[in-house]
Amino acid sequence: MLENEANPTISKSTGLPRKRFYRARAHSNPLSDSHFPVPISPSHVDFSLHFPQFSCEVSCIKKVQFADIGCGFGGLLISLSTFFPETLMIGMELRDKVAEYVKERILGLRATNPGQYQNVSVVRTNSMKYIPNYFEKGQLTKMFFLFPDPHFKEKNHRRRVISPHLLDEYAHVLEVGGIIYTITDVEELGEWMKTCLDNHPMFEALTEQELQADPAVKLLSTATEEGQKVARNGGQTFQAVYRRIALSL
Repeated sequence: MLENEANPTISKSTGLPRKRFYRARAHSNPLSDSHFPVPISPSHVDFSLHFPQFSCEVSCIKKVQFADIGCGFGGLLISLSTFFPETLMIGMELRDKVAEYVKERILGLRATNPGQYQNVSVVRTNSMKYIPNYFEKGQLTKMFFLFPDPHFKEKNHRRRVISPHLLDEYAHVLEVGGIIYTITDVEELGEWMKTCLDNHPMFEALTEQELQADPAVKLLSTATEEGQKVARNGGQTFQAVYRRIALSL
């Protein structure tokens, strides 16, 4: 408690970080060079540092299966953590202040809820450049892309996190049967992401019945700060949820 009193960024009542001390620009340029450590390959990533409560025997076998790309302030991660308590998941965020907030949020939740939120963590990185540095082929079962930067100008479409060439990388790290989830409140971007996925030979859309049965789908529009803001303003959202399939020969 004394530590919290001395640290104004931490709420005395909840033990969680105060978001106003971690505000940053809504988006960053993913094509610019940032300075942070990048693993040479997935075998060089020590995920035991992210999930210390998992024993060596378990962590050496158990691998991260969910990735929230551009995780923002971590709302989806926190919700997924309790829905899938046995699944290791990680958020990937480029903005340093935001990544630090998520880290402190998770540590605070672990401290105030013993035994919970041990399966979730965050890393500051540029997922548009370094996804293959973190995950092996077929390692992931779910990837989330919630309310990504629309990059409205046509000359900036190459910065979009869903694109034909990036889908090749996502297909590489997703297992066959793995799911990619996207949602936006920008109709043009929603059509763009859907078209990219429709045209990729290694993805197929989930059926309406499958969408209704998937608990993760229900979180897409409610778990994040952006989704909640859209709901408060009565806005529309456009989602595209697709399954990784084997390449037809």
